[in-house]
Amino acid sequence: MTAPAPTVAVLDYGSGNVHSAVKALVRAGADASLTRDPETVLTADGLLVPGVGAFDAVIRALRAVGGDRLIAERLSEGRPVLGICVGEQVMFARGIERGVESDGLGYWPGTVRELRAPVLPHMGWSPVDPPAESRLFRGVERERFYFVHSNAAPEWAVDSGPSAAPRITWAEHGERFVAAVEDGPLSATQFHPEKSGAAGIRLLGNWIESLRTTPSESE
Repeated sequence: MTAPAPTVAVLDYGSGNVHSAVKALVRAGADASLTRDPETVLTADGLLVPGVGAFDAVIRALRAVGGDRLIAERLSEGRPVLGICVGEQVMFARGIERGVESDGLGYWPGTVRELRAPVLPHMGWSPVDPPAESRLFRGVERERFYFVHSNAAPEWAVDSGPSAAPRITWAEHGERFVAAVEDGPLSATQFHPEKSGAAGIRLLGNWIESLRTTPSESE
């Protein structure tokens, strides 16, 4: 008997790119739905937090629908969360964009800021440098992924977060920046896996497959 597909809630708080994210998750093997219903968000096997636009606008919109509390409750129970693009950025302590400084969700220390690069935004396909022990990039370690952003976290301040040993993937545009984080139940990518072709679907599939394990097994 075939096991049921893991359920993934895509948090609906007014962000763009949500429908393409839902479609990509389904292609990757999830039973995915767009929702802001608290019970659905809390009980799904996985939660995807999308994000497009300015850091301050995204964090305000998240908080307006209680998304910050739902994310915190899931993580406190070891239930997986995946942030994408600005959905990754808001997991950091702070963001500075066009002179506006905003507090993030604070799961990771550090500041998201504009990249020091000759051309912005960073738009297009770029390679990444994942750690050897990465589960998220298994099978796609040498692939390119699609980025659309001007801001990023250029540093990983300390080894702290939901897990004891976060796995950091790097990329470069003008300077090195955090391209992805795997931190216990909390994962995130600066790039858009839903726009990254077969490599992005494989990466989402890796994350979805991890939802079949218990929180203790996924560490």
